[in-house]
Amino acid sequence: MKRRDVLLAGAALATGGGVTAVLSKDKKTPVTSKSNDAAIGAPNIIKGIKEFRMATSWPKDFPGLGIMPLRFAKALHDMSDGRLQVKVFAAGELVGALQCFDATSTGAADMYHAAEYYWQGKSKAFSFFTAVPLGMTAAEIMGWVEFGGGQELWDELSARFNIKAFHAGNTGHQTGGWFKKKMNSLEDFKGLTMRMPGLGGEVIRRLGGNAKGLPGGEIYQALQSGVIQATEWVGPWNDLAFGFYREAPYYYAPGFHEPGAALSVGVNLDVWNGLTASEQAMIKTACKSANDSSLGEYTHENAKALQTLKLEHGIEPQFFSEDIMVEIGRVSDEVVKDFGSGEKADEITRRIYDSYKTARDSYRGWTEMSDGQYIRARQAALGR
Repeated sequence: MKRRDVLLAGAALATGGGVTAVLSKDKKTPVTSKSNDAAIGAPNIIKGIKEFRMATSWPKDFPGLGIMPLRFAKALHDMSDGRLQVKVFAAGELVGALQCFDATSTGAADMYHAAEYYWQGKSKAFSFFTAVPLGMTAAEIMGWVEFGGGQELWDELSARFNIKAFHAGNTGHQTGGWFKKKMNSLEDFKGLTMRMPGLGGEVIRRLGGNAKGLPGGEIYQALQSGVIQATEWVGPWNDLAFGFYREAPYYYAPGFHEPGAALSVGVNLDVWNGLTASEQAMIKTACKSANDSSLGEYTHENAKALQTLKLEHGIEPQFFSEDIMVEIGRVSDEVVKDFGSGEKADEITRRIYDSYKTARDSYRGWTEMSDGQYIRARQAALGR
């Protein structure tokens, strides 16, 4: 995405009142145009047009994450011939980054775009619909949700909070994070304060560190001030945009915590039930379009950003040692098992964990036989 188009989107958001997605001149990039405020408790219906207010967890004018909801809004606008319009609000414009769920549940917003593991305080089961340590890749989680019974379980869980949710974005495999010091051994995790939400944060704690679940807009300042000594965020594209390399120059891979992080659109259930079947179908299709497009975009942009980090900023990616990864793997499996089926897990979390684990374990053989073996062969032939 050209920086000009990202800034245009951010400028529109900064004016207040939300934005409605349109296309730029290249017919590919969603940019925005300002529209008038609608009353809370929408959809606001004017002359046959239904207007929805979407709260998001993402900083304004942010590449990738901030564009996913705009793509969703644009697709819904186009499919409905403008009858369904979504006003997208960046984090802090309508509600705070981590308040999207409550706003949508109560009707203060009609929709959200965020990561489901932000809601694990509501139910542990939500984490399985974003990512868990040693969990599914992007392709695998799509298989489970769309064909393996995951969506039906998610519907049951979300309905308890007056929400209907769908995947509407995926960042692909995320990196291990940025560190102020080299991570040579497991001892280096002891006492380390790292930004890592979700179950990945619990893995860091069991390795002897401290984990903080900061929203994206607060990470850089926390690194700069020393509140944290390390952070994960997404991958090269988004990490470069935040400039983490200036404060924590050691960039590690692979990430264990989010092997295929899925993002979601949640719709207030009363709003959802008030839509026609065709309107519901258009929302589902717009979510799927945003989901598919984002994975391709992240693959493309991460590759470019990694080269920029190497060539322009002197960042040489580091790789966790085998000893570190083996222990992280052991602890991750322990954490997810405790979380999903331990004595504190409720009945629906246990069912979702069982479904997730069954799907993950059944997919492992094919993923290793196909992608795993191929990537190793390509690396051997072409070099790292």
